[in-house]
Amino acid sequence: MALDKILSVGGKPGLFKLLTQTRGGFVGESLLDGKRVTVGLRNNVSVLSEIAIYTLEEEVPLREVFQKIKEKESGKKTAVSHKAEKIQLEEYFFEILPNYDEDRVYASDIKKIVQWYNILVENDLTDFSAPDSEDAQSSKSDEEE
Repeated sequence: MALDKILSVGGKPGLFKLLTQTRGGFVGESLLDGKRVTVGLRNNVSVLSEIAIYTLEEEVPLREVFQKIKEKESGKKTAVSHKAEKIQLEEYFFEILPNYDEDRVYASDIKKIVQWYNILVENDLTDFSAPDSEDAQSSKSDEEE
């Protein structure tokens, strides 16, 4: 499942899998406990594929940050907990993304990223490749035939 189907809902812990859209919002399933929730359009909802992290040069898509964590951790959960001290979280994130903008990426953001990554690993949702890369691969193989 791609990150464009994974949502963060303001005021609700964890992440949610988008099941269906309704007239007044959508129905999601918690990746923490599997419970279904109906979320209205007034809720603050973020799609993981639309989130980017500030660096000193540019904004890096969250999927690329997740991919770097996955490579560092060999596909396993992070070595640091999202409940770790601020300095530990910052040191860990500095290893992942050495040029992140320390003035605009807060410890609370790093906590969320670590927590979200671990939730995705627990649910075996670790394909962080770009959604377009699959289409490019299939069209390239079609051209070769």
